Amino acid sequence: MKLHNPLEQRRSGVLLHPTSLPGPWIMGDMSHNAYRFIEFLAASGQTIWQVLPLGPTHGDSSPYQCLSTHAGNPLLISLDWMVDKGWLPEDVWQRAEPTTEWRLKILEAGCVKALASGDQETLEDFDRFCRGQAFWLDDYVNYAVLKERHHGASWTQWPLPLRRAEPAAVATELESSADRLQLRKFEQYLFFTQWRNLRNYAHSHGVYLFGDLPIFVAGDSADVWAHRENFAVDENGKCMVVAGVPPDAFTDEGQRWGNPLYNWPALEKSNFKWWLERLRTHFSIYDLVRIDHFRGLESYWEIPATSETAINGEWIKAPGAALLQAVQDSFSEMSLVAEDLGIITDAVHELRSEFAIPGMKVLQFAFDGDMHNHHLPHNHSADMVVYTGTHDNDTSLSWYQSASDQTRHLVRAYLECSDHDMPWALIRSAMMSVANTTIIPMQDVLSLGAGHRMNTPGTTADNWHWRFDWSQLEDHVATSLRELTERYSRLGDGNPVGSFQDINSWPLVERRIA
Repeated sequence: MKLHNPLEQRRSGVLLHPTSLPGPWIMGDMSHNAYRFIEFLAASGQTIWQVLPLGPTHGDSSPYQCLSTHAGNPLLISLDWMVDKGWLPEDVWQRAEPTTEWRLKILEAGCVKALASGDQETLEDFDRFCRGQAFWLDDYVNYAVLKERHHGASWTQWPLPLRRAEPAAVATELESSADRLQLRKFEQYLFFTQWRNLRNYAHSHGVYLFGDLPIFVAGDSADVWAHRENFAVDENGKCMVVAGVPPDAFTDEGQRWGNPLYNWPALEKSNFKWWLERLRTHFSIYDLVRIDHFRGLESYWEIPATSETAINGEWIKAPGAALLQAVQDSFSEMSLVAEDLGIITDAVHELRSEFAIPGMKVLQFAFDGDMHNHHLPHNHSADMVVYTGTHDNDTSLSWYQSASDQTRHLVRAYLECSDHDMPWALIRSAMMSVANTTIIPMQDVLSLGAGHRMNTPGTTADNWHWRFDWSQLEDHVATSLRELTERYSRLGDGNPVGSFQDINSWPLVERRIA
């Protein structure tokens, strides 16, 4: 099936990070359940699967603080796929341990077997991948192996020559680590190969993949270590100012993210080469991309590094128009979405409009009693992506149940519903919107309440670990979702009906899809 720009027609989709998929492992991945989820989307009339960033994470598991802006998270690699290739024993899942360390150890064993297998087709494909992705891959594997050798310490704590990424010092330090470097490269080859297969399967079912690009990158990352000239850090990686946002609806103290800010003059001088390479990777694996905190391309909140909160910051102008013009000049099609939530100025709206980038509306933000609230459906426009809630919100059912009596009254009056109709009354309202694109978090599709939140902004504990189970998906859900999708003309460009068999009849682990 030929796929067109997803933003040109009315359509809808579901927000679910792959780590939240069911399965027998420590977290969801690109195994069998990812393919079954695509079949569910097709059967329910959904033509978009939105995910969070897919990069390798730090210990807190946040996909918004990754070790690389290009690399894929090795924990998402399907071990079942490697069993099918003969690189792991068929009973590997029977010996599974509920730890990340076990998962990575087994992955490494499979990579060693694959590299020693003599499979010329795989090895030649791997070689092409390494050559084609060398612009980021070499820096990433050097950084990853050096981080291993220094027991996980941030690169800012490494010996000075390594901290400054001096080529001779890096080469000497890694002289005896050729096998480790090769393993890290092969993991990335596996990730991108499996993601390509998954994307092809999604396309065969009329489903687009919607990715997420954090505007800032983690300080402890291959990007800052290898290219600190693009960031507002000194030669040792120290920040005088850091990124965040001022107080908003989520927190009274704002959010101090702590990411290094950009050295925009240096980036402009290179015609934004680093940004264009970053987007090239994202456009190669997704059909459309959301720029998280789009507001930061117009002005960013600069916080003194010594400040413990985000209160004492100031807005600094950014060259977003010049960057987006460079992006537009470099790519034939720019399927971007702007996360334009929070404190948004006329200048931000003008920047988004200048480059025809759709913005976001969130129904959970709509019911404050102001009929001019731009999140209310009657104030939407076609160039929008409307959500019931995002990964940073509580589930819609929990949000409604914990809201004030006044807010619940406003919701019932506006949606003409009762308490028992939530969250599907909110889903129906999102589907009715004139906005071209509607995205529903999987938690709302499943009508889940308290205890199923993905992330609470401003906190670092108990986030990013939510998973669903197929037993939570009642038989009528796919049919109900498809009925709404058809009723409000959101089937897009001819999504096939699809076939979604009874999920309760599936064994825990089926044969994998090669």
